[in-house]
Amino acid sequence: MKSFAMTLFYWLATASLLTATAVTSAQPYPTKPVRLIVPFPPGGVTDIVGRIIAQNLALRLGQSVVVDNRSGAAGAIGAQAAARATPDGYTLLMGTATHAINATLMSDPGYDLLKDFSPVSLIASVPLLLAVHPSVPATNIQELIAFAKSQQAGLNYASGSSGSASHLAGEMLKIATKADLTHIPYKGGGPALQDLISGQVTFMFENMPSILPQVRSGRLRGLAVTGAKRSDAAPDLPTMIEAGFPNFEIGSWYGVFAPAKTPSAVLATLSTEILNALGTTEMQSELRAQGADPKGTSSAAFADFVQAEVKKWGDVIKTSGLKP
Repeated sequence: MKSFAMTLFYWLATASLLTATAVTSAQPYPTKPVRLIVPFPPGGVTDIVGRIIAQNLALRLGQSVVVDNRSGAAGAIGAQAAARATPDGYTLLMGTATHAINATLMSDPGYDLLKDFSPVSLIASVPLLLAVHPSVPATNIQELIAFAKSQQAGLNYASGSSGSASHLAGEMLKIATKADLTHIPYKGGGPALQDLISGQVTFMFENMPSILPQVRSGRLRGLAVTGAKRSDAAPDLPTMIEAGFPNFEIGSWYGVFAPAKTPSAVLATLSTEILNALGTTEMQSELRAQGADPKGTSSAAFADFVQAEVKKWGDVIKTSGLKP
């Protein structure tokens, strides 16, 4: 009788444990805080956009979304950490155009953007703004190129780092015009911008949020933006396409990625809630205040976009002769 009672107790305890486990596993995602890895330092555009999406996504998921800045190696350090995380939806990556560039420019970035991640949604894009020092005798792109071709040594242009979208935009302009343009890389957009303001370099493509205040103050002269349409933040500036450069639509973009093999149900939840957040006037206003153009795409559409970006930047890098 004692043996029977012990056996019955064992089976009841086991059944209770299985039931509790089943209930726990059946709880909808998420059941704990989510980590969003931002692979660049605090204060930059990627960090700002990351914190905007983290705050708005947390309200919709009912869980904290904690920003984890993992900077270094042109975004590769943070991307590596995200790629190696457990694919359960609790670690996400704020990816950028830099990661699409790294796919070709870095011989071994330590991750594969197309294989190691599941794209969730494109959040926003930020066009670049081409600006010159006020001493440059050019009020449009054609005058800038004519001036470059009139100089025996050509012109130099700055960027925050080799391999950045700003750098490659300059290479695209060089390829399109065959002008003698020399790249001067800096350790960050801030120092590059300061040398442009002081006249140490001639021009620069830079993210709108960083360079637009200097244009508005008169310290720099804006010539064009690189978006598909004019920016609401600078409606008087033509696009590069309007200025006579077809297909010159580039810029920085920001999107959420999850590690590969993240469950489809989790990806669907994240994509839906991000789209819902981006559909609000509040979040759109927050992004536009930073000079960003709110997007919001399905996972499939974002995946197609990323593949196209990797190819586009790969073609630019190969044509320009840049080496990994």
